[in-house]
Amino acid sequence: MADARHTALSVLNRLDREGKTLDRILLELPQGEDFLSRRDRSLLNALVYGALRWRGRLDHVITHFSNLPIGRIQPLVLNILRLGLFQILFLDRIPYSAAVNTSVKLTKWTRNYQATGFVNALLRKAAVEYDLVPFSSFEEDPLGFLTCDRSVPEWLARRWLQRFSTDTIQAQCKAINTIPPITIRANTLKSHREQLIRSLKDSVEHLEPTSYAPEGINILNPRHSIPELKAFKDGWFQVQDEAAQLVSLLLNPEPGESVLDACAGLGGKTAHLAQLMNDRGTITALDNNPQKLRQLDIEMQRLGVSIVQPACQDLQIPRTENQPTGFDRVLVDAPCSGLGVMRRNPDIKWTSSPERLSRLADIQKQILNNLAASVKPGGILVYTVCSMEPEESEAVIEDFLKNQPDFVIDNNLGKLPAAIQSSINPVNGFTTLAFSEHMDGFFLARLKRKK
Repeated sequence: MADARHTALSVLNRLDREGKTLDRILLELPQGEDFLSRRDRSLLNALVYGALRWRGRLDHVITHFSNLPIGRIQPLVLNILRLGLFQILFLDRIPYSAAVNTSVKLTKWTRNYQATGFVNALLRKAAVEYDLVPFSSFEEDPLGFLTCDRSVPEWLARRWLQRFSTDTIQAQCKAINTIPPITIRANTLKSHREQLIRSLKDSVEHLEPTSYAPEGINILNPRHSIPELKAFKDGWFQVQDEAAQLVSLLLNPEPGESVLDACAGLGGKTAHLAQLMNDRGTITALDNNPQKLRQLDIEMQRLGVSIVQPACQDLQIPRTENQPTGFDRVLVDAPCSGLGVMRRNPDIKWTSSPERLSRLADIQKQILNNLAASVKPGGILVYTVCSMEPEESEAVIEDFLKNQPDFVIDNNLGKLPAAIQSSINPVNGFTTLAFSEHMDGFFLARLKRKK
């Protein structure tokens, strides 16, 4: 059987080397209890997500106690230090002596024998003298506070200081460094929210309805993994953040319509669209990844959805004559930085950059313009990204409206709940209540093609 700490180190090292997302690396690990016990699986998640969530603070502490510049510490040894220090600072149930000793063993396990004394000395000193590490306050040094105390990458911290109020920044920092609940959406083709709540109440520590989305539920500490729950096996729900649920409500497809889900992925929004349509009409689900489409097809079967037609297509390639057109509604959930979902995917903080935002914005504009002709006259197009950065949001819509004079912003907000509608001024789209009310940060824009 594997060990949680060894596996956590392997995951962090793979993140550094392979350029894969944390989600993908964790999915590639063996899932059974013959690999990791339930307790060790929980510790693995705590170590990996915690070390990534707090990497900025951990590195600040390492820098303070290290006799080497942090840039000269081997990446593998640096990850060992981060894991050990995270246990010392954040995991009360693990004695600091155990955190130090297991970190030294990890160093030996990786055959970095010359680094064992360095790891041992730094962690022991940090455990005793952590209170002496200097941290700036927001008032005296906002940038230092955000990068060192709140673990926000420097380039992103500078952006936030230019764009947001102090209260907003403090709220965002709190949210991205807090373990989020699991948010699910009741599948109304098989159940409803109240029935789902009753079925889950003995299987989770706490649950409550979402603040805005009418079919959402936030759950904490399920006693079994999500796929093991009977309600999941029976197709009664999908895991989906509340902000993502708002996207389909904004598109607001009607039963019997023809809908294009242009970047369908694994089908979270696809199935929600089918629910809203009462499984009547057609949904063409496009993606450029055949494996994702196979998983989407399996997911639709679990949920009892019959109107989805998967098709593989690269939407960055200019449209061809055989590309489908005449859709009543088109959803473009474009590939993006994912900076709006940092609280669930803390690895994004350390893999994003301004240059990456610029590259993604070019792709987003390309996809959106390539899909313009797919919308029938009078039809609706919704563009969304799980990001609040202006390059990926308002700027993309401004570019699209310049290039596509047949489209205008549509101020009809579909089935969005009244509490959300009252706070929206959709000039070129709007962002969700980012990182508040247990919600991720999304940008949404609804457009209409002129008749």
